[in-house]
Amino acid sequence: MEYVTIPATDLQVSRICLGTWAIGGWMWGGTEEKRSIETIHTALEKGVNLIDTAPVYGFGESERIVGKAVEEYGNRDKLFLSTKVTLEWKDGKVFRNGSRERIMKEVEDSLERLRTDYIDVYYVHWPDCARPIVETAGAMRELFDNGTVKAVGVSNFTQDQMATFASVCPIHVCQPPYNIFERTIESDVKPYCEANNIALMTYGALCRGLLSGKMSRERSFEGDDLRKVDPKFKEPRLSQYLKAVGRLEKMARKRFNKSILAFSVRWVLEKGVPIAIWGGRKPSQMDPIDEIFGWSMDLSVLSAVDSILAESIKDPVGAEFMAPPTGV
Repeated sequence: MEYVTIPATDLQVSRICLGTWAIGGWMWGGTEEKRSIETIHTALEKGVNLIDTAPVYGFGESERIVGKAVEEYGNRDKLFLSTKVTLEWKDGKVFRNGSRERIMKEVEDSLERLRTDYIDVYYVHWPDCARPIVETAGAMRELFDNGTVKAVGVSNFTQDQMATFASVCPIHVCQPPYNIFERTIESDVKPYCEANNIALMTYGALCRGLLSGKMSRERSFEGDDLRKVDPKFKEPRLSQYLKAVGRLEKMARKRFNKSILAFSVRWVLEKGVPIAIWGGRKPSQMDPIDEIFGWSMDLSVLSAVDSILAESIKDPVGAEFMAPPTGV
């Protein structure tokens, strides 16, 4: 495992963060507590010391499971919990609420579910465009100043939104989507973070399973699975993306004797991202963690990835479909 220190903090975290959206069950077809706790413990045994969750992941279920798993494992002072705020839900519908009142209520709820009295990294999950960003930033600054939060993060923010937020509250970490197929942050958010000493902790390294090596045209998704509405998983785009995956997989095996999964996560780290979030909900899904470290890619490999994408994907699409609405 490789570790990095989040700028302007004393938090030394693993470069792989365990993502627990799927563990919450919502938009992933349900969850199973015992297996989820075993998954978390398996990741911790492999050197992962950072776990990312959010209240909206299962409407509290993911945080509850993470809190129970960490309490059972012990060593809370050596582990780092990352969670989020500003997404509210009503009757199963999610919307943004970045008010101070909402933030102060949510942080108490999250602390209780996580069975802790402080949060290591606290993110604004989505900017609330219906109210001034400085209101949200002011509330986050209060939590940082009083020690409830050790580091402040923003997720799914634009460069301009980050600049406004930072005028009121320091930003230590930024969490946008980023993977081989979803790279819009390269033109603005990523260089802004690098110039302002903000650590990137990106999500979606496997692009919702497209880069896992286990996706096929025949795969079907049930219930509220997010991939039922992801345009990448609908034809004709699906065939284009799977063609790219096939070519990337051949290169990963030939050049490095690595799986496409390990190759895809390593690619994120090689692109200068300090921390990559890798989700899972089965202990066996943690097996490839060791494959990610101890090797690197040169510029010729990174260039070859770009060429494969340009030749295979004629109708690319990003992660914009995931944005929740503002207001009830």
